[in-house]
Amino acid sequence: MTEDGAGAGRPGALVCDLDGVLRLWDAEDMAALDRSYGLAAGTLAGAAFREERLVPAVTGRVTDEEWRAAVAADLAGPCGSAERARELVERWGRQPARVDERVLALLNAAARRMPVALLTNATTRLEADLAALGLDAALAATVVSTARIGVAKPDPRAYLAAAERLGVVPRRCLFVDDTAANLPGARAVGMAVHHYRHVDGLRALLEPSTG
Repeated sequence: MTEDGAGAGRPGALVCDLDGVLRLWDAEDMAALDRSYGLAAGTLAGAAFREERLVPAVTGRVTDEEWRAAVAADLAGPCGSAERARELVERWGRQPARVDERVLALLNAAARRMPVALLTNATTRLEADLAALGLDAALAATVVSTARIGVAKPDPRAYLAAAERLGVVPRRCLFVDDTAANLPGARAVGMAVHHYRHVDGLRALLEPSTG
């Protein structure tokens, strides 16, 4: 297996991203919320995901509730009132996600052959979200939440924490993520990487050869 996840051999362990790979969101939902509150496109995402708001939330320095309250406070001006901003953020928090059942099947099959972990930049509500999706029971993998370990991708320490949780040295791990910016941190600790674009690419890496 090469550094980019292709070639001969199979990984000894798998470390996989959650959002954009296994858990899917409709980006249009956030744009629709912007429109419904008379906001310019990208206003909600810009408030929620700017570094000074997001990083404390995904490293556990603030709770999910504190993060969302801060986002609502930032949006009070654009929304015209604090009440409308809180309503917007509450509606955003209720937006549904879905599980890619094809990826779930691949990860569960892989977990029968090797250690598997999800490594996700997440807030303190991750566990509740996974339970709501049924993933707490359906996923045969270790879940490593950055809000619980105190560092987030692409910090190399996040990947080391996942490998340590699995009891595997990083060079035996394949890291999978749909965000290219998260791959260099995994490479830096010796992991092979795969830039996820479609389930077929992941399947080619993980399914045992029948040839």
